[in-house]
Amino acid sequence: MTKEIKKIEKVLTKVRPYIQMHGGDVVFVGYDEGVVTLEISGACTHCSLADLTYNKVIGGILKEEVPTIQEIILLTKEKQNGKSKRIHTK
Repeated sequence: MTKEIKKIEKVLTKVRPYIQMHGGDVVFVGYDEGVVTLEISGACTHCSLADLTYNKVIGGILKEEVPTIQEIILLTKEKQNGKSKRIHTK
């Protein structure tokens, strides 16, 4: 496990309780060459503030802790088939 992945997981561990309080969740999927992939679920998938929460707040914290992050990809699972769907990139 790289030091970047450890830092990403540490940040997500800190913010996850806040997200879960609001009926959502976030799971680390991967990190490769400056791109972090996260999967969101629960209330986050339909929340009008998800973009702000993930790209401004959590994305800001992640980029502060891991300056090599260039992009954050958010995925959400489609209920019908269980497959992940890319919903936002920033």
